Amino acid sequence: MRNFNIGLQLYTLRNEAEADFEGMLRKVAALGYEGVEFAGYGGMEADKLRDLLQELGLQAIGSHISLANLEENLEQEIAYLKTIGAQYAICPWLPENKRDAETWSKLIVQFEQFGKRFREEGLEFAYHNHDFEFHVELEGQFVFDTLYNRVSSDLLKVEMDIGWVQFAGQDPFAYISKYAGRLPLLHLKDYRKVGTAMDTVELGRGELPLVKIVESAKQAEVKWLIVEQDNCERPPFEAVAESMQWLKDNHIY
Repeated sequence: MRNFNIGLQLYTLRNEAEADFEGMLRKVAALGYEGVEFAGYGGMEADKLRDLLQELGLQAIGSHISLANLEENLEQEIAYLKTIGAQYAICPWLPENKRDAETWSKLIVQFEQFGKRFREEGLEFAYHNHDFEFHVELEGQFVFDTLYNRVSSDLLKVEMDIGWVQFAGQDPFAYISKYAGRLPLLHLKDYRKVGTAMDTVELGRGELPLVKIVESAKQAEVKWLIVEQDNCERPPFEAVAESMQWLKDNHIY
């Protein structure tokens, strides 16, 4: 019996969301995804989105919230998350001009403050990595690790994008194990490396040892496996349907 749920990061369907946000959610629910992680709310009022999610049987996992919105609209973001019944607020990305070691030192302090405010409201704050966190060192280690060393686990959780971890040249199993118990959210992002670029693909079509990664995730007490595909060659709904079928075929769903 699996001890995690299967979700979808809606950035994958960003164009479909822009065209018909409610229709997009209905199709996601029909595919069998149990939860969704937002990357914007389609302009919907929080109570209406809450009611739609309840109708569809979809759990609001959480939301990717830009650093700018965390800095400028924190209270509004908290209120929205609480209304739709989400648990996690995730910083998903840093602008290129904020990735040097000096700026990271300031951001770590800032993240701790965000984490305190979310905790006060019964929410959990997390950070979602790419590969750049493994290209800068701070205090003698990757900034990815320094971030979690300096901010306590009750204030900052790990949302590990395992595709980016491997793409950055790191051992995905070692990193899953290292953050076991602090890693509620794991992004399954399969990819092929094309030159120096990442070409994201449907689950099972790329380079990740996904079945073993999922087994490691079970041992690490991951709560949500979240499918994400940054760019799709085929229509995105076909891509996320194929990824769901792969999970079923491999007895993960």
